[in-house]
Parts: sequence; C-alpha cells; structure tokens
Amino acid sequence: MRRLARCLLLAAPLLAAGASAQDRPPAPHEWLFGSWTGGIFPPADTEGARCLGQPTVIFTRDVVMRTALLDPSYRQRLIETVATREDTASFRFTPAAPGGMASRLPADFGFGCPGGPDELIVQRVGPDEITFPNCREMPSPLRRCGAPNR
Repeated sequence: MRRLARCLLLAAPLLAAGASAQDRPPAPHEWLFGSWTGGIFPPADTEGARCLGQPTVIFTRDVVMRTALLDPSYRQRLIETVATREDTASFRFTPAAPGGMASRLPADFGFGCPGGPDELIVQRVGPDEITFPNCREMPSPLRRCGAPNR
C-alpha cells in the first residue's frame, strides 16, 4: 500500500503538468509556426534538407528568428505581443538594448519595417506563403519549408 501511495505521490506533479499544458489555448499566430525560406530573395527549394538546413525565418510560440543577407547566424526576437486578424499577424517584440561590449545593435536586427525594429506585420498570401509588407529587409515572399515546390 505504501509503495502505491509513494508512486501516486511522485506521479502527481507529472500528471498535473501534462494537464496544464493541454489546457493552454492555442497561440493566435499558430498558423505561422515553423521554418520559412525566401524573403531576402524569392523562395527556391522548399522541400528537403536544403530548406530545413538554413531557413530564412523561424516562428515559434515565443520567439521569431531570422538570418541576414551576409550573416547566416540567427537574430532572435522575443515576442512581447501578437495580434491577428484574418490572414494577418502583427508582432510587437521586446525592445532590445545593446549589451556588453556592443555599442549598438546590428543594422539588420529588425526586418526593415516602417514600424521600426520592434514591429513586424505578416500577411498570409496563400496556404504556405507569406509576405512582410513594406519591409525593406525582406522584399520577397516567403514559403513554408516542407511545402510542395511551385
């Protein structure tokens, strides 16, 4: 009997954690989750390891990451808020401050959008295609990695 009680006592936090994760409502920008290619140049290969090996933009629940033209390392932006309408998502990122020995942020830290480096608007063009309207750093559409090539 003690062994059963001990097992239940140890399993209770794990069961509670699973239940709370399932109760979490879906993110409003869930349709963007995943890896996207293009943006800097028109999207090329969207299938296979080539696309997944170096996507241009990655959307997750809390973070948006992007590469730059001349620097393949990712710039990571923490999502402060996101609002969605039909086929549009508006992101507001946590303001970034230069830290340590850096005297300023990289020029391509944002997306080159009119709202500044802490704002991004994403427009859905099709089921696997998006654009960043009026963002000079990403003038071309982006296609979801894993979507069929066109």
